Amino acid sequence: MLYQILIVFHVLIAIGIVVFVLLQQGKGADVGAAFGSGASGTVFGARGSASFLSRTTAILAALFFLTSLSLAYFTDLREEKKDVIEMLKSAEDIPPVEEKAPADTPVVVPAEPGEPEKVDKQ
Repeated sequence: MLYQILIVFHVLIAIGIVVFVLLQQGKGADVGAAFGSGASGTVFGARGSASFLSRTTAILAALFFLTSLSLAYFTDLREEKKDVIEMLKSAEDIPPVEEKAPADTPVVVPAEPGEPEKVDKQ
């Protein structure tokens, strides 16, 4: 149950990081604001959104890192530990499956060019 909650939390944090990174202005946005094409003091105050968005992005990145490590730890606890060599040996132990056609299945023999196909009953 904790594992599923951690996965949901991890995905929500990842979506939050994407949203906050896309909300941030690029370095060239200040040049446009200097010539009057942008609003410098909007929703986030006169200082702009840089400190709020960058701080929130950093916190979400740290939480994403922690949930990644936690998921790796819990996954290691849940899985059976096997070597790669043991997995290969167990795959070799399985006998190959041979499929045999029923006795009443006709066998189609390819014909020479210009001749009709021959059907042999065995």
